[in-house]
Amino acid sequence: MTRIARTARFTLDPAFTVGESGPRLFGAFVEHLGRCVHTGIFEPDHPAADEAGLRTDVLALIRELGVTVIRYPGGNFVSGYRWEDSVGPVEQRPRRLDLAWRSTESNRFGLAEYAGLLRKLGPQAEPMMALNLGTRGVAEALELQEYANHPAGTELSERRIAHGNKDPYGIRLWCLGNELDGFWQTGHKTAAEYARLAAETARAMRQADPGVELVACGSSSRAMPTFAAWEATVLAETYDLVDHVSLHAYYEERDGDRDSFLASAADMESFIEDTVATCDHIGARLKSAKRITLSFDEWNVWYMSRAQAEAAAAPAGWPEAPRLLEDHYSVTDAVVVGSLLIALLRHADRVAVACLAQLVNVIAPILTEPGGPAWRQTTFFPFAQASRYGRGQVLDVRVDSPTYGTAKYGEVPLLHATAVRDPETGAVTVFAVNRSQDAALPLEVALHGLGVTHVAGHDALADGDPEARNTLDAPDRVVPHEVAGTVLQGGTLRATLEPLSWNVVRLD
Repeated sequence: MTRIARTARFTLDPAFTVGESGPRLFGAFVEHLGRCVHTGIFEPDHPAADEAGLRTDVLALIRELGVTVIRYPGGNFVSGYRWEDSVGPVEQRPRRLDLAWRSTESNRFGLAEYAGLLRKLGPQAEPMMALNLGTRGVAEALELQEYANHPAGTELSERRIAHGNKDPYGIRLWCLGNELDGFWQTGHKTAAEYARLAAETARAMRQADPGVELVACGSSSRAMPTFAAWEATVLAETYDLVDHVSLHAYYEERDGDRDSFLASAADMESFIEDTVATCDHIGARLKSAKRITLSFDEWNVWYMSRAQAEAAAAPAGWPEAPRLLEDHYSVTDAVVVGSLLIALLRHADRVAVACLAQLVNVIAPILTEPGGPAWRQTTFFPFAQASRYGRGQVLDVRVDSPTYGTAKYGEVPLLHATAVRDPETGAVTVFAVNRSQDAALPLEVALHGLGVTHVAGHDALADGDPEARNTLDAPDRVVPHEVAGTVLQGGTLRATLEPLSWNVVRLD
């Protein structure tokens, strides 16, 4: 990569905004996959377990991470999920084969335990429940909705009360299935088949509760041959019945092409914009004033190529809570995650929900050992900082930056950035990534009409070793550090972004 010769610049002005970034942009995903639930969140025999079997050390880290929505219970798992297995006395719950991840599910952690997890995380943690539209349908969705949400007086609501949960769970946000265009999905469907089922399910759920909020399945990735045509077919049938359409995207470094990997957010932004175009095209065809928003409810760095090799070498059988997809993230991975967060913020006008996949152990910002400690991965820090400082008015950022060439995405700016203004205090936070692997990037930001007067802090995640990781033996090897020399003078912010770095600059 060529060394940097010139300064990157942009201007901030409160008159030019993208939209409001709500708390739902900082959601996460818990699936019955590997050790996300069992020995991750839930481990009754752990020394730090509470009376419900939840690991209090993990709960503390989730609170610190700032998660606001938890999507559950899948993922691929949900397409074979029988919700009835997960309620009632634990000792009476059946063990089932999970076809999605070739595991045995004990159902020791179920719907009540999920609701209990949310309660202990606090009122900022909202449920997002996925429905099985792979092997099940309208009737089962209605039954789960009634069991979970109806106050009392019906067989299913009284069953919940008999199970020890007098108060309804109050689940408002529901996913109408998961990745059903994927051949790997149990019960996968054509677009027309899914559209009809999703429409009938949505219509029935709204009869029971007009206030439900529903997410229709989009394509399982932008690379799918079904992409865009699937969304168009589904929305033509469901446009007036749903609120959001889902997007899923994962990124990894392949064949040593780190330049392209660092530009992954360029693909994410194009994915968002293409999906918005499809949604708006269908809305125009239907002459609807309604605007569909997006639920980017699976996104992360995920080394799928490693997972495929692990699967090929896995022993036969149906293990319970095996170690699956436990990627250990580097500084480079954390910088890419930060850039993906910037991409979501830059489209906060249309991305209404986003969920980092997943929360613990499985491609996750938090790792645990059974019976042992829990610790933060490198990717923990960008998410926690974005959740803390990234809520408010997203300002329109148009960068003038040196560029570099990538094999996958062509010429890409070295600077990837956004900024968020707190509407109550007027404080402004700049989030910025320097994609250069070998050179610092000078940055100048012109500030117009914002009223900020000094730098409250500049933190960066960077390291001389781009492969540095936090491990069981060295859980604090990589942490954000304070950057000196960042100044605000004469209405201009001046900073230097370290090579291969995620940066948070706070102004008040």
